Order: sequence, then structure tokens, then C-alpha cells
Amino acid sequence: MNDRQPGLQTRAIHAGAPSPRIAGAVNVPIFQSSVFEQARAGAYHDIVYPRLSTTPTHLALGRKLAALEGADLAFATSSGMAAITTTLLCALGERGHLLLQDNTYGGTHWFAQHDLPRLGHSVTFFDATEQGGWERLLTAQTRAVYVEAMTNPLTKVADHAAVVAFAKAHGLLAIIDATFATPVNFRPLELGYDLVVHSATKYLNGHSDLAAGVVAGRREPTERVLHALNHFGGCLDAHACFLLDRGLKTLPLRMQKHNDNALQLARFLEDHAAIERVHYPGLPSHPHHDRARLLFSGCSGVLAVAIKGDGDDAEALMRRLSIAIVGPSLGGVETLVSRPAALSHMSLSPQERAALGIGDNLLRVSVGCEDIADLIEDFERALG
Repeated sequence: MNDRQPGLQTRAIHAGAPSPRIAGAVNVPIFQSSVFEQARAGAYHDIVYPRLSTTPTHLALGRKLAALEGADLAFATSSGMAAITTTLLCALGERGHLLLQDNTYGGTHWFAQHDLPRLGHSVTFFDATEQGGWERLLTAQTRAVYVEAMTNPLTKVADHAAVVAFAKAHGLLAIIDATFATPVNFRPLELGYDLVVHSATKYLNGHSDLAAGVVAGRREPTERVLHALNHFGGCLDAHACFLLDRGLKTLPLRMQKHNDNALQLARFLEDHAAIERVHYPGLPSHPHHDRARLLFSGCSGVLAVAIKGDGDDAEALMRRLSIAIVGPSLGGVETLVSRPAALSHMSLSPQERAALGIGDNLLRVSVGCEDIADLIEDFERALG
């Protein structure tokens, strides 16, 4: 008997599908119903109801996500921030203390710096790329440590093995936002993380047509987060579940193209006279290049590019691009470019942005799946 686990692409296509297939449908149908007949009374969280993520559409998607991540349990949320905030609130309990990697996504940073203290929690930001001295940041209330696979937007790579070891040594919940990496490039649960969150709006869906989040991990902490979500109400609707399931089927194929295109564009930009610096872990010049090579199968599709000039110059450059689209978000098949100081990190003060290394001249490029020759030509013309 062959017990070999199917490959990632096979899992992306087939995992989670009910057996036998519902009415023979190759795709899991959209169960567009808010009410399901209940055969018998059971536990509250087992009731078939969209808000509890227990409809057949929700369950099939959760099984696929778990198969891709190597998780005991996974589920979808209404947005990436719904996944992040619910996970953190659940992890911190009552008046908990969080160790949070600096240089994270602006929405996460704002929530931690402004909302968590208002709710009675405390947060300490730390440099997760350099181990040593983390113990002095601990308090009696420290409950969790939270990092990103690659930070948004500067693509810093934490010392993930050290983060996991530190969390285990001190009984902390180890949480990671793996949005940039995806399970194609990095599966943090295999390294020892307890919980993985994603903004599925990005690569997991990959087609810029829905907002969703994902939580996956070991059964006990993941189930606690799911039960909290059931009460907070941040569930994903059935049609969006269907779209995310469909997007996941091509995730490995798309990520290979994202990885390849981003590396080639990064090399071109790094050699251009109008560019001050390119942040991309796939480049040998990146300070965490060797670590990325050990951890990741690919460095994904996001670059941070500092141009020679100021914010006005960066804005003018974006407007000269014709293939790359100026817009928020990332991870779609189309190339997107934005200026973090005026978008994802706009809520932070200039001083906070400067402390994080996010200058007015910094652009974030989400490299899509177009022909790389066309993308290079587009940037070359705009930079010219």
C-alpha cells in the first residue's frame, strides 16, 4: 500500500473535496443558504451555520487549507485583518503581553500599538532578525510572539528557528503571518510554529477579486481561535469560499512564476542607476539572503525599491508605468505598485515610518505573472 502524501500541486487541486463528490460536481458547490436542517442537537460550534464556518463549502475549503499548510485544522475569515486580530485577541487572553516583530504590515502595527493597549494588553516590539536579549523583554503576562515570514514591505527575514525555540522555551504561542511566503515557499508549522495566519486576499486567491483571511495550525489553539471568530462574526461567505478554493488550485503554478519574475526584476532594478536600493531576499545583497535560501523554496513576488529622489519622484515614476498598475494590495497575477508611506503605512506618523525604514521614496512592487521581458521594459522606460 502506498502511503506517500500527494504532492503540493495535487493537494492544491484535490484536497478537501468531499467523497463522494456532491451530485458528481468536480468543484465544491456554493451552498447559498443561511439555514440548514439540523438532524440532532449537538455542541454549539458544530451547528451547520455560515457564521460558524460549518457549511459544506466552508468545511471543504478548510480541509484544503489544512492539507496545504500541514495543519491539524484551518479555516477562512472575512479578511486578513480578521484573521490577525482574532488570533491575537484569543492568544493574549486577559491583559496579556505580546512580543511583536518590528517592521510588520501597517495594519498589524497600528492594531498592536493603538488598539491592543486600549483593550488592556501590552506590546513590546523587537528585532526578530537578530537573536539574543529577547529574554529581557519577557514579563509575567507574556503570552505570545508574533512575526512575519517576510516583513511588509522591507522583506526582512526573521530568524525563524530561533523564534520557535525561544517561544517553546518560555511557553509562548508562536504565531506567524506567512502571507508573503505562502505554503508553496514556506510551511512554518513544520518548523514548529503553532499558528499561521494569511491574508488570503493576496497570493492564496491570487486574482484580486475577494477579501479573505486564513488561520491554520495545531488543533487546540486553532480551535480556540475559530470559536472566538464564531462569536466575533468575522466569517467568510460561501461565494468567497468558492472563489478562494478555486484560486488555491493554481497556487503552486502561480508562485513559481511570481518567484522567477520577481528575482529577474530585482536583478534589473538593482543594477539601474536611478535606484538607490532593492530589498528582496533572493538577492545576495539582501542581509538575510543566506537565511532565506535555507528556509524558503522561493522568495515570492514582493520587492521594496528605494528610488533616488523623494516622494514626488516616486509618485511620478509610478504614473509613468503602463503595465504595472498603481494600487493597494499584492499577490495578484497582475503587477501592482504602491508607495507604502502614502498607503499601507499612511496611518503611522512620519517619525514612526522613519524608525521602520520606510522612506517617502520607497515603492512596494508586487510582481505579477506577466512576461518578464515586458515588465522589465515597462520599468526601464519609466525610470528613463
